[in-house]
Amino acid sequence: MSKRYYYGGQAVMEGVMMRGQRQMAVAVRQPNGRLALFSEPLDSWVYRSPVRNWPLVRGVFVLWDALLLGMRALTLSANVAFNEDAGISGGSGEQGGGIAGPALWATVGTSLLFGVALFFVLPLLLIHFLDRWIASDIVSNLIEGVIRLALLLGYLVLIGRTPDIRRVFGYHGAEHKTINAYEAGAPLDVASVQRHSTLHTRCGTGFLLVVVLLSVVVFAFLGRPPLPLRVLSRIALVPVIAAIAYEFVRFGAAHYGNRLVRLLLTPSLALQRLTTREPEDGMVEAALVAFKRVLVADELLALEAAGLENAVPVDAAGLPLPPATATPLTTLSD
Repeated sequence: MSKRYYYGGQAVMEGVMMRGQRQMAVAVRQPNGRLALFSEPLDSWVYRSPVRNWPLVRGVFVLWDALLLGMRALTLSANVAFNEDAGISGGSGEQGGGIAGPALWATVGTSLLFGVALFFVLPLLLIHFLDRWIASDIVSNLIEGVIRLALLLGYLVLIGRTPDIRRVFGYHGAEHKTINAYEAGAPLDVASVQRHSTLHTRCGTGFLLVVVLLSVVVFAFLGRPPLPLRVLSRIALVPVIAAIAYEFVRFGAAHYGNRLVRLLLTPSLALQRLTTREPEDGMVEAALVAFKRVLVADELLALEAAGLENAVPVDAAGLPLPPATATPLTTLSD
């Protein structure tokens, strides 16, 4: 086990996903009020390859990993709700109506294409129509960056008005509070966690802001080649910009005590106020269950002290596991 590991997670519908060194875990509030808990080992070659620890390269791995795990966690949370609404109790080997396999990959691909098209290609197409009145290449690229930033802010504000997303933002706050409490060495109980901040230096929202701002600098040096080449450059450079942004966020989190670093991270923390809400106690409870599960897998918390016995173990389709196979809460995964 590494001496220092940056735990993180993601809010999902009525729950939280946490990622540890050995496992990922998702705790989702069922319509009946109980917490469903899913966990699985992180044992693919992606996690074993030494390349994923190389500076700059690791940012691409982390981005792809976060996208896949995040989409799977979102799918699981939807499946839990679907199975409850459909009256599927599980435990009999029946399959629910969840998303998996090719459908999941199609969802991931569509989401990725949508994000690139909205925040990278659309601003370029808009500025292309204005270029006839703009003499400077740098000014053109700067305006493109302003449009990209405006789209990001507008998108976050717009989705934040949706009641379901506001609840997701509450779980986002619970995830941050839990990680903040752990990193501060505070007790991992609801009352203690609630005293911590909903903002965190390694937040994905802040990462998006860094990507957008960094893209302004990178694209400013590319001039104004023909439109097809400009579109290609925006798409091809997304992984490069994301890798650099990841290193900046990682450096900022490690050196947050420095005044200059704190100043540089101020916009990132401010933007998080759009995507986090003060969580209810039940939201914090879900975050704690998922987090304690990964701590147990990492052998940093005894199973007996984790308090996971009331959670309902489920499979990847969100169906409760039969008692004979409900091993995630009683054994460790190497």
